[in-house]
Amino acid sequence: MTTTVAVLGAGSWGTTFAAVLADAGCDVRLWGRDETTVAEINAERRNTRRLPGVDLPQGIHATTDVVAALADASIVVIAIPSQSARATLTPLAEHVAEGAVAVSLMKGVELGTDLRMSEVVAEALQISAERVAVVSGPNLAREIADHQPTATVVAAPDPAVARVVADACTTAYFRPYTNADVIGVELCGAVKNVIALAVGMAQGRGFGFNTTATVITRGLVEITRLGKALGADERTFAGLAGMGDLVATCSSPLSRNHTLGKNIGRGMTLAEAVEATGGTAEGVKSCRSVLELATKTGIEMPIVEGVAAVLGDGLGVDEMARALLSRPQKDETTDTRA
Repeated sequence: MTTTVAVLGAGSWGTTFAAVLADAGCDVRLWGRDETTVAEINAERRNTRRLPGVDLPQGIHATTDVVAALADASIVVIAIPSQSARATLTPLAEHVAEGAVAVSLMKGVELGTDLRMSEVVAEALQISAERVAVVSGPNLAREIADHQPTATVVAAPDPAVARVVADACTTAYFRPYTNADVIGVELCGAVKNVIALAVGMAQGRGFGFNTTATVITRGLVEITRLGKALGADERTFAGLAGMGDLVATCSSPLSRNHTLGKNIGRGMTLAEAVEATGGTAEGVKSCRSVLELATKTGIEMPIVEGVAAVLGDGLGVDEMARALLSRPQKDETTDTRA
């Protein structure tokens, strides 16, 4: 029996994941707001704006009618900007099929509530947390769209739900692993964007591989510290959703967060960097919400704090670097304690 999946969001990641699902044999309905993009997907099997040069599989039907996309879908995938998720999803609750599983592809923490995206999805769609899964990992959309081999993590409180989602997106080039640690997987996905901004800023200033490795490694410490305080499994942070995604996002020019950070490091204002990058990046807003969550939890996250100060308070990148290096010396082996 063919699985019917609704994918909400026709950006690069939403379109790419829709293609993965179609290649896995699902009947995919892809909802997007832009009529031109939707028409192009249906007529030419292309999304030139987001994935130029990529041929999309026949199993995708695009639509601007979100209610039609949701009709009888047993899996609902959400790939929209994290800070607009609640407003977009709340009116759709009554249209989600009974028993459907929701899948969050979003990376972030909601401003004002400090909720993870799976929690926002559950509240907005009025479904139980057990019916919400998250997908995260070293998943740069363009590489997956080009069928380059990659793996991901499907996390859900209920192993059966995770397995349903994993089965729906397994292809010859895309391998999902399952995990019950939703908290850890989501925090990795949210905070790695902020660390990627920091790495980009450092590289934009001309700093080399030592600095990059330092920021990535200490960034992972910050993610782990926060995750442990919130009840995550420490093993998650050494896996695909943790170190795997962190390395990819902090290293690749395909990462919008890395690119935007690099433009900031070169001396651009935030507005100039957004324009040069071709749009904003999730980490720009996530740095504030992650810092709010860390402060409320009583966890120090100096890199996240530094990025927030650069983007929001006008702190210079060089000043951020000096502040980080002048912090009190610590024992590295005990520094991941919550």
